[in-house]
Amino acid sequence: MGMTDSDEKRGRPIRLSEDWWATIAGMTLLALVLVGAIPGGLVP
Repeated sequence: MGMTDSDEKRGRPIRLSEDWWATIAGMTLLALVLVGAIPGGLVP
């Protein structure tokens, strides 16, 4: 679901679904493990 011109004109913020938040959180954890900030054994 992308924003349409009418959404931008009204100033409606972009809404992300729970699936997208979970994906972002997972990718962030993966990145932290890969750079060594979090030991791999801590993340299930």
